[in-house]
Amino acid sequence: MCPSPWHTAAVKPREMIATAKIPGHSGELRCYHHDGAYEVWVDHTELMSTRVFGSEEALAELALERLGHRRAPRILIGGLGMGFTLARTLALVAERAVVEVAEIVPEIVTWNKELFGHCAGDPLKDERTKLIMGDVREVIESSPDTYDVIMLDVDNGPEGLSRPNNDSLYNKPGLKKLHKALRQDGVLGIWSASDHDKFNTRLRAERFNVELRHVKARRTKGARRAIWTAKRV
Repeated sequence: MCPSPWHTAAVKPREMIATAKIPGHSGELRCYHHDGAYEVWVDHTELMSTRVFGSEEALAELALERLGHRRAPRILIGGLGMGFTLARTLALVAERAVVEVAEIVPEIVTWNKELFGHCAGDPLKDERTKLIMGDVREVIESSPDTYDVIMLDVDNGPEGLSRPNNDSLYNKPGLKKLHKALRQDGVLGIWSASDHDKFNTRLRAERFNVELRHVKARRTKGARRAIWTAKRV
């Protein structure tokens, strides 16, 4: 059972139940079980939790709202995480949609399948889901004019935390590749733990029509998160 994100209870010990290496990073991911919930940390930073996922769902909602109706959209999600962005995407798109999710850490997929995937409704089991094991950057580079929506939640935002190589997604060459991978009027959605003024300018310089929205980590409370939706023009 996964508790509600608004659940409160007496403090119980946090148990580390699994670890994983991060390609291109000296640290490790640590998966914890704590009072019925699951958390994934890198170093001293919590990356994700089954208690806190409102902003991850909002990424899907805002990107798809910006896209508008398409009968059979093709969508790429960079970073599986705990599956909440994927699950919300599947809930909002048509039956003919194809939703690809690229994940570079094999253990994240294993943990979704064996530990906490049920918290998001087991979205990997949906027939519309196509799992790609590998770096989302490589998928983007090899897929010109392919996607209606690309959503990126691969790190804490435009500045790589868990994997420094992620910075190359958000620099000028990376944004050019993202622009090229989108179809006409396609939408790029990016989740970030904080604002990044220079990134706003960078997006606009690469011919994106940019909107920046702020949401709460737990929908109605919690830390403020930034979500960019950038339409290819």
